[in-house]
Amino acid sequence: MAKTCTLLLLGALVVLALLVSPIDCSRKHKAKPASKKPAPASKVSPKPAPKAKVNPKPVPAAKAPSNHTATPSPLPVTSGSGGWLSGAGATYYGDPNGDGSDGGACGYQTAVGKRPFNSMIAAGSNPLYNGGEGCGACYEVKCSTNAACSGQPVTIVITDQSPGGLFPGEVAHFDMSGTAMGAMAKPGMSDKLRAGGVLRIQYRRVECKYPGVNIAFKVDQGANPFYFDVLIEYEDDDGDLKAVDLMEAGSGTWAPMAHNWGATWRLNNGRALKAPFALRLTSDSGRVLVAHNAIPAGWQPGKTYRSLVNYS
Repeated sequence: MAKTCTLLLLGALVVLALLVSPIDCSRKHKAKPASKKPAPASKVSPKPAPKAKVNPKPVPAAKAPSNHTATPSPLPVTSGSGGWLSGAGATYYGDPNGDGSDGGACGYQTAVGKRPFNSMIAAGSNPLYNGGEGCGACYEVKCSTNAACSGQPVTIVITDQSPGGLFPGEVAHFDMSGTAMGAMAKPGMSDKLRAGGVLRIQYRRVECKYPGVNIAFKVDQGANPFYFDVLIEYEDDDGDLKAVDLMEAGSGTWAPMAHNWGATWRLNNGRALKAPFALRLTSDSGRVLVAHNAIPAGWQPGKTYRSLVNYS
């Protein structure tokens, strides 16, 4: 009996223990605790991003428009004895004994074959031609590289622009009339010299001299009271001009003319001009000469008016 009671007591204790602390049957599905190790940060490349490429050469500022002719670069010439310059070449164009061709980039037309030019003319390369402002400049030229060369200088006038560029090794080029080329030859050897191809010559700038000839003003065919355009030729001394001014009748004020092309200058200020006109010429070296009443009242397009003056 005592054994039975003991068994009953033990069973009761077991039941009581189960009621107080029930068995956790969900343990095997318990969620894995979160890791205490912090999540790695996003990987950042230690190489910095490339900087935008900057051109070290600054961008040039836009040039303001200019109404002035740029100053030409000086010729890379070599001085010779007596002021002679070397490194120039010479050819000829036109008839062997002619004046080259009528017209030309200076506007002298048929005058190149007449006195005082007398066909002793040449087309010059830049900057001899100098955009037309070199028209009328005089040069002495001579040659010694050909058996037909006399070695004696002759004087020529720039009346045209040489076509094309320079030949290899040249610093300047004179495309002469056949007459001017032949004048550098020994007597009776003009044809042989002209057949010599491109000659190497020496040259130097000299004063122009037109004895007994005054400056002439040839009015352009397209000129009218509102647009005056004139060709100026036969200037002694420098032979070329860097400025021309016009004074109207009763004005007392000089109006600057614009270099048009070749040896021509123009004035168009939006109103009719009152003749007669005085013209003030400034040579390449800055010498000033005034021709009063150079263009008379009642002037006509296409006509040439001779002045009473020239540089002395």
